[in-house]
Amino acid sequence: MKKISVILMGCGGVGRQLLQHIVSFRSLHAKMGVHLRVVGVSDSKSLVVPVDVLKEELDDELLSVVCRIKSAGSPLTTLDALGKGEYRVFNGSESRRETEEIAQLLGKSTGLVVVDCSASSETVEILMKAVDLGCCAVLANKKPLTSTLEHYDKLVLDPRRIRHESTVGAGLPVIASMNRIISSGDPVHSIVGSLSGTLGYVMSELEDGRPLSQVVRAAKTLGYTEPDPRDDLSGMDVARKALILARLLGKRIVMDSIKIESLYPEEMRPGVMTVDDFLQNGIAKLDQNIEERVKRASSNGCVLRYVCMIEGSSVQVGIREVPKDSPLGRLRGSDNIVEIRSRCYKEQPLVIQGAGAGNDTTAAGVLADIIDMQDLFP
Repeated sequence: MKKISVILMGCGGVGRQLLQHIVSFRSLHAKMGVHLRVVGVSDSKSLVVPVDVLKEELDDELLSVVCRIKSAGSPLTTLDALGKGEYRVFNGSESRRETEEIAQLLGKSTGLVVVDCSASSETVEILMKAVDLGCCAVLANKKPLTSTLEHYDKLVLDPRRIRHESTVGAGLPVIASMNRIISSGDPVHSIVGSLSGTLGYVMSELEDGRPLSQVVRAAKTLGYTEPDPRDDLSGMDVARKALILARLLGKRIVMDSIKIESLYPEEMRPGVMTVDDFLQNGIAKLDQNIEERVKRASSNGCVLRYVCMIEGSSVQVGIREVPKDSPLGRLRGSDNIVEIRSRCYKEQPLVIQGAGAGNDTTAAGVLADIIDMQDLFP
C-alpha cells in the first residue's frame, strides 16, 4: 500500500468536505493501492497533529470530530477540552512553525502533500518553503498563485509537484486540459470563460427580464453569493482565475495588468456603503443601466455574460455580449464554461462545461489532484 501523507490548511466548507471524502473513499483508494495519511489539519489559529507524524496519523474518528467542530463554528482548540485520542494542538505562531517542521521532516523522506483549502494570502510563505523542501502542493486557494511573480515562480518551479485544478473551475478539468494542449506544442490563441457560478446565475436570470437587484437578492438567499454580494459583483474572483490561466500560458503579468469591470460603482464599495444599505437601496440604482444593456444585446441576437477573455497580451474581465446560440449564450444557472482556441481548436473551440462551484465539487477536484501525485511517492 502506497502511503501519501497529507497536511490540510483550511477547515472551511471545502476543507471539511475534503476530509469527509478522504474518510468515505478509503475502500476505493485501497483498491488503487493508496492510503492517505492525514498528519495535520489547521484553521486560521490552530493546528492539530498526531504525537508522532512519522508513525501515526489523525484517525477517521478524529477527522469526523474536526468536521463537526468546524461546522459548528468552533475553533480547533475545542479539541483540547475533548481530550480524545493521541494528538497535539498548536496555536498561533507555533502552528506555522510546526507545519514547517513537518514539511522538513517528511519532505525529503516519505513525502508530503500540503493542501491549501483556505482563502488566505498568508499561506504562500508556508507553501513556498514546503515546495523548497521537496513537498508537493495542492491548492484550491487562488491567492498564492495570484501573488507576486516571484512567489508564483517559486511555487511552480517544479510543475510535477504542484496541482491547482480547483483554483479555476472547481472540479472541471480546465488546468489539466490546458497543460495537455501546452505540452503538445499546440499554441493557445485565446481563452474565453464564464468562471463564476454566482455571476453566471445572475447573467442568465437577467435574460428573463428580472431586474439586477431582484436577482442578486435571490442569489444571496439561495446561498450563491458571499455574505457581501459585492465580493462576487466586483469581478475580482474571476480576475484571479483569469490571472492563473494567463500565467499558465506564460504571460508575465500581475493583477494590475487586468482590466476588470465591477458591477457596482466606487461610491457603493465596501467601507463606503454597508451590505444592508447596498442591498436595500444601492443596487436598485443599477437596474436601469443593466436593463438597457440586456435589451440592446437582445436586439443584436445576443445575451450578456460575465466573462474573462485572454488573447495575445490582453486579459480582460467584464460583461460581454455573446450570441444566444453559442456555448456561452446557452449557459444557464451556475455552471462554468471555458472555450479554448488554439491551432488544433481554431474553427471549433475546445469547450469545457459543468458545475464550477460548490464545496463538494471543489473538494472532489482537490482529492483528484492529491491522488494524481501518487507516482511521486515511494
